Amino acid sequence: MTADRIPFIDLTPGEDDAAVRGAIDRVITRGWFVLGPEVEAFESEFASASGAAHAVGVGTGTDAIALMLRAMNVDRGDEVIVPALTAAYTGLAVLLAGATPVFADVDPDRLTLDPAACEAAITSRTVAMVPVHLYGQAADMDALEAIAQRRSLAVIEDCCQAHLATCNGVPVGTRGTGGAFSFYPTKNLGALGDGGAILTNDASLAERLRRLRNGGQIDRYVHVEAGGNSRLDDLQAAVLRARLPLLSRWTSRRRALAAAYRRALPDTVNPLREQDSGHVYHLFVVRSPERDALQAHLRASAIETLIHYPVPLPSQPAFAGIAREDCPVAACAAQEILSLPIHPRLTDADVARVCATIGAFQKGRIPA
Repeated sequence: MTADRIPFIDLTPGEDDAAVRGAIDRVITRGWFVLGPEVEAFESEFASASGAAHAVGVGTGTDAIALMLRAMNVDRGDEVIVPALTAAYTGLAVLLAGATPVFADVDPDRLTLDPAACEAAITSRTVAMVPVHLYGQAADMDALEAIAQRRSLAVIEDCCQAHLATCNGVPVGTRGTGGAFSFYPTKNLGALGDGGAILTNDASLAERLRRLRNGGQIDRYVHVEAGGNSRLDDLQAAVLRARLPLLSRWTSRRRALAAAYRRALPDTVNPLREQDSGHVYHLFVVRSPERDALQAHLRASAIETLIHYPVPLPSQPAFAGIAREDCPVAACAAQEILSLPIHPRLTDADVARVCATIGAFQKGRIPA
């Protein structure tokens, strides 16, 4: 008998189904679809839930980073430090803003931006850094903020995988200039399409960001600066409002699943360490020197896994024209990391099966 498939993620309707459908109907009935009351309400609710004074809804998490850089008047020739291991969109956002991304290596335990590598990458042209709270765990913000203060750099937090995460008890997205969030459907708080937001405690920055996301307008047909077009739709905002009250419980479930993995995984597979209890486990990542064979074994056992991320940013063709420094930690990790299923609908039995399947793989690799 073939075992049931364990999907990497399940995006079909769940406990939020009625609330989401009601939110959609509410928007359609009202007939206001862009920058309307749902966006305004979600901005207020998301800011409150995240411990920030202001939230600005935008089109994507990528746009959130790029718009913050633009609002800081980042210009051509300016450099922005980003970690070598993350989604390519972090570096692409820097390019969209007109600046140059500079790749720094990652910490071997967290796989987030390494403070020493970050400081070594600073030049006279460096204006900002974008630490990524990778997989749901905060970067070493204490060390990075100390560097930023000492070297007069802005800090833009990439929180696209870290909704409601904290760093030493402080909500991510509130420590630097601002925080960028994505609501892509697979995120811990996901929409039914693309969406993003910026958190900030700076009222004047929030005001400018609202202008920049909407063509630089201060009134209809009055454009005072060259803004873009990156607006969170009311439909997506309404869906996010329906799901936001469930996010805390979903996060608790993710943490419980992560703890179950840590208890049951064989010693031959190494989960990334939990460095901060504010980890929200967008992904549960393990390392194995036999990653590709392990992934094939899990696939054959009807267990879906993914790799986040197999190609470090310095090796991406999109950044081929940018000077590259060696990032050996990121390069090594990219060959070993594997993301196991973790989402609120995953059962304890699913986790036990994943761990048992990994154990069987490891047992089969040991010579008789």
